[in-house]
Amino acid sequence: MKFLYSPPFPLKKLMHNYTWETKNNKLLLTFDDGPTKESTEKILLLLNDLNLKAVFFCVGNNVALNREVTNLIIDQGHLIGNHTYNHRKVMFLKPDGIMNEIRETNNLLAEKHNYIVKYFRPPHGLPAFDLSGKLSLFNQRCVMWSLLTMDYKNDLEVVKFAVVNYLKQNSIVVLHDSKKSTGIILDSIKLIVDFAAGKGYEFGEPDECLN
Repeated sequence: MKFLYSPPFPLKKLMHNYTWETKNNKLLLTFDDGPTKESTEKILLLLNDLNLKAVFFCVGNNVALNREVTNLIIDQGHLIGNHTYNHRKVMFLKPDGIMNEIRETNNLLAEKHNYIVKYFRPPHGLPAFDLSGKLSLFNQRCVMWSLLTMDYKNDLEVVKFAVVNYLKQNSIVVLHDSKKSTGIILDSIKLIVDFAAGKGYEFGEPDECLN
């Protein structure tokens, strides 16, 4: 059951050149699949109130559709990571297809938002063969996670189970700023923050957590 929420040790050892947890024992919030008007703007308001910074692993075509929201992420001091352009499973793409998915999102953010991406996360958590080698051509690193909250099921009890049982000091936490989790996303963030406070865990800045 645990592997549904937290990657097993053999997988992390096999993919040892990926980042699975923070470097400073602090917590890091990350959001996948956005940006969207339905969720991202609300998340940004709450994070501002909580004085927290996060990494938003953005899908290129969502960036293209939500330019203003993308600017808000950057202007408020959060980091943007590459989550491919079309949210395709890179494991099943040919090498050129993988490179194009990465490159298109990089170029969009560089040209339209003057933003250089440092981190990548594969959709569905399915990396491709020699993904690290391909990312090195873009000076990027693959960031995975320690805790998958399954907030996309839109059930706060599922998120609570994941957090209570598997959140630890060095967790990279995955949430989603997609339509699927809109109904519970703010409560999910509050739940994580409250539980972390009760345990004495601290949240860190994205770059200090990943470098």
